[in-house]
Amino acid sequence: MALLIILITCFVIILTTSQPCQIPDDFVATTSPGHIIIGGLFPIHEKMLSSEDYPRRPEIQKCVGFEISVFLQTLAMIHSIEMINNSTLLSGVKLGYEIYDTCTEVTVAMAATLRFLSKFNCSRETVEFKCDYSSYLPRIKAIIGSGYSEITMAVSRMLNLQLIPQVGYESTAEILSDKIRFPSFLRTVPSDFHQIKAMIHLIQKSGWNWVGIITTDDDYGRLALNTFTIQAEAKNVCIAFKEVLPAFLSDNTIEVRINQTLEKITLEAQVNVIVVFLRQFHVFNLFNKAIEMNINKMWIASDNWSTATKITTIPNVKKIGKVVGFTFRRGNISSFHSFLQNLHLLPSDSNKLLHEYVKHLSACAYAKDTDLSQCIFNHSQGTLAYKANKTTERNFFMRNDFLQDYAEPGLIHSIQLAVFALGYAIQHLCRARDCQKPNAFQPWELLDVLKNVTFTVGGNSFHFDAHGDLNTGYDVVLWKEINGHMTVTKMAEYDLQNDVFIIPDQETKYEFKNLKKIQSKCSKECSPGQMKKTTRSQHICCYECENCPENHYSNQTDMPHCLLCNNETHWAPVRSTICFEKEVEYLNWNDSLAILLLILSLLGIIFVLVVGIIFTRNLNTPVVKSSGGLRVCYVILLCHFLNFASTSFFVGEPQDFTCKTRQTLFGVSFTLCISCILTKSLKILLAFSFDPKLQKFLKCLYKPILIIFTCTGIQVIICTLWLIFAAPTVEVNISLPRVIILECEEGSILAFGTMLGYIAILALICFIFAFKGRKLPENYNEAKFITFGMLIYFIAWITFIPIYATTFGKYLPAVEIIVILISNYGILCCTFFPKCYVIICKQEINTKSAFLKMIYSYSSHSVSSIAVSHASLESMHGNVTMTNPSSSDKSATWQKSKDLQAQAFAHICKENATSVSKTLPRKRISSI
Repeated sequence: MALLIILITCFVIILTTSQPCQIPDDFVATTSPGHIIIGGLFPIHEKMLSSEDYPRRPEIQKCVGFEISVFLQTLAMIHSIEMINNSTLLSGVKLGYEIYDTCTEVTVAMAATLRFLSKFNCSRETVEFKCDYSSYLPRIKAIIGSGYSEITMAVSRMLNLQLIPQVGYESTAEILSDKIRFPSFLRTVPSDFHQIKAMIHLIQKSGWNWVGIITTDDDYGRLALNTFTIQAEAKNVCIAFKEVLPAFLSDNTIEVRINQTLEKITLEAQVNVIVVFLRQFHVFNLFNKAIEMNINKMWIASDNWSTATKITTIPNVKKIGKVVGFTFRRGNISSFHSFLQNLHLLPSDSNKLLHEYVKHLSACAYAKDTDLSQCIFNHSQGTLAYKANKTTERNFFMRNDFLQDYAEPGLIHSIQLAVFALGYAIQHLCRARDCQKPNAFQPWELLDVLKNVTFTVGGNSFHFDAHGDLNTGYDVVLWKEINGHMTVTKMAEYDLQNDVFIIPDQETKYEFKNLKKIQSKCSKECSPGQMKKTTRSQHICCYECENCPENHYSNQTDMPHCLLCNNETHWAPVRSTICFEKEVEYLNWNDSLAILLLILSLLGIIFVLVVGIIFTRNLNTPVVKSSGGLRVCYVILLCHFLNFASTSFFVGEPQDFTCKTRQTLFGVSFTLCISCILTKSLKILLAFSFDPKLQKFLKCLYKPILIIFTCTGIQVIICTLWLIFAAPTVEVNISLPRVIILECEEGSILAFGTMLGYIAILALICFIFAFKGRKLPENYNEAKFITFGMLIYFIAWITFIPIYATTFGKYLPAVEIIVILISNYGILCCTFFPKCYVIICKQEINTKSAFLKMIYSYSSHSVSSIAVSHASLESMHGNVTMTNPSSSDKSATWQKSKDLQAQAFAHICKENATSVSKTLPRKRISSI
């Protein structure tokens, strides 16, 4: 059983032909003998000629549609092999070649590959199938080709069986970098991953985000579309439409699909940039139809057609718009141009491609250079009549300048790199082997060396990376009309490693700037200060612009969201492009309100000084003495001075010292002021009270120094505790949107309220005492004015509480300054201004005699009133039936009133006019 399995799995099938194989003339392009044969696969013709929609017989059809540019690629391979043969690189070893035309068809390429895999030097074309191909010797050692990625993938899978090296010069599909699926494939061009990355970079750099893409319906096109979609999404570039065309010209639906694609482009008016991953014949048909429909767009060309002369020479091609493309990095191909200049047809030349080219060229002998390529193409399809004799073919001049125009530098250089890579790898193997023998090495051995070889072309060194790619980079090209002809000009270079465009000069920079003038966006660009607003049903590139809200900004166009300012230090208005630094505000010395309040405070200080001077100069007058003496007045005036001065601590940049000082200075000085006024109120009430019981109580209570120190000491304690446990500090208020307020945070609202509340209690007591003495002599009555002063204080501070609680900002300290000024001015004016008025304007009543006369008059009136009141009270408690009191009772009552009058007068004289006894004679006093 085991033997049977081995026989089944490991056998030899010999494929033979009973009759010689009739290979079409155009299938085998050209051959040249050598010690080592290199195979070549090129899509020299664009399609196979077939009258049916699909093949019905397994036979290779005739190929039509001769492509000049691919013909030149085969010449480039031949030229490179001849360069190696004519050099000392492979001394004594000649490279041969066997080149096949794939006709842009996978099946034709696979048929050619089967011939490559056939056994070397066998009389019959046989392919042996084995379990181990280590010692198998195929007819070729390596293959260059086969152009399009779709065909390359199919060929590579067959070559993997024997690990025959395949070096691609144009196949850029990203999947070919997978060494698990394609272990024997290498290439001298970068992967499409890099090309698409460069395209996305260009799209972003130009400010586009709404593009279309057209690809072919094959492995190459689908992979490119998938990679482009992924990278575009990562860079916020949106794809408006994706159009897929049939991969081969033999597909009868290709014309319909091109028309549908162009109609789609016409409908998408906002899409002005279209990425095209197509083959040259697709682009040729697409552009011809686009010119008819007057479609003008920005086209981004892939390396397949970006430098194709066949397309740049389309009549009126400039009408399609601008074309920017990517091509493989150019090298020095001057030697190839020289090769073309010397190219001629010899009678013995076996190069079938040259014969076919000359035949088509003869038919188009009188065509212009711009039409020659299309003429040859049409003739190869049999659409042009051809009549030429052998002599014409042999002697026809080659029009070599025309060929040079169709040579694509990037592809020619890539083919040169592929041939020289194989040449250097073969050189490495031939150092220890006789490579003139066909069995000197196996293809898989060449593959191992090729992966690690470093080779030199044109003075530059190259080597394959781990994925078998040669990342030489790209040239960015721009189509420009020069002297009436569309010319492909190099615009920049793209560095794969750093993902940057290398722009050589200012002119190229200007061209890049011109690209930005083309608009290709789904929505109008959101300006700085706005943000994009999208809905779930829309692309991220389709949006509406919304202004940034307050405290947010955007400083670039099309920002997805607005950035938040640092609310602590910065702010921004609606639709802002920057954040503004918040202005630090406080009640500044330069502020007009602060200046006004400071002027009022200074005016108050001046009033205090003026009053002090007036009182000092009138020290011995009754008015000054009746005010409690100069010491008490000085203390009160000092308190007013401090109160006015304390307002300056509310202005200017808050500091810890000013925050702690202003409230405590005001609280202590105002408390001292109220305490002094309280003793004066108590003194007045005591002086003019004729009720014995009340007088006795007031005499016990009246301790001026003790009262002042006690009342002020309590406030000092309150302020001290406040400063120790919850002292006012500087607070940075960032709650306002546009400014930072530097303010004093009171530390403890309870302590602040306690301080003000204590002053209010003292003021209330003072008010009560003063109110009771409001009917004293007019010219010397302080109680009435003290009452008014306390009323002003209460009104001011009662109003202050709700205003202070609802006010915020830099003018909050101004509220307290205003209240301090009002209460301070009120008390100052009510306490001292009436006395100053008497001192200055009514000097006749500011004498001792006038003072005593007024006192006597008031006391007599007051005692009489008390006596009447006392008598009426006794009559109410006595015998209600006594209607006429006796003369003795009347005498007793009168005597009592006289005693009270004498007592009051003596007290007044003692308390308010101590100098009377020194100035009036004793007789005058007794008579009074």
